Amino acid sequence: MALAADEVRVAITGELFSAPPGSTAPTDAATALDAAFIGHGYVSEDGVTENWDDSVDNIVAWQNAVTVRAARTESTLTLACTLIQTRGSNLELFYPGSSVVANLAEWQIDVKPATADPRAFVLNVVDGTELIRIYIGNGELTERGEVPYQNGEAVMYPVTITAYPDANGNLMQKFSNSAAWGTLT
Repeated sequence: MALAADEVRVAITGELFSAPPGSTAPTDAATALDAAFIGHGYVSEDGVTENWDDSVDNIVAWQNAVTVRAARTESTLTLACTLIQTRGSNLELFYPGSSVVANLAEWQIDVKPATADPRAFVLNVVDGTELIRIYIGNGELTERGEVPYQNGEAVMYPVTITAYPDANGNLMQKFSNSAAWGTLT
């Protein structure tokens, strides 16, 4: 096994995007996204977390009371982050089913009870010239955190997006222009 420091990636920057379901999906790490994808701007210093919540039931044999097999009963993929730009696209994501509308020379959002709001999501991760693009073709905001309004702190919108299988059974697709992805030894 070769130790290769140049294969260590750091998520220096990037952005989360969302679009209506059925929008043209990305097919690589670098090509411009379909115009339907709207950027959600700055994320807090904690970045974005990809999380897998797997449930496995152990099958224990009567003989010797040892585990002889495990059965995966659930597997859930989420992306979690805290959006720190207060803009219409973030408000509409945070308040699913509500829309920002013009109100004379201002803007208004009438916050309604949350409704289903499936979307496609893209997360671009950039480390210099190395790119990773994560595409979730069928996802939805499933958790929202507290929104703080306090002196010296950004107004923040903590969100968790859950991925559901798309038409091809994929929870997500990942793309990268990194040659290291092709290194198998």
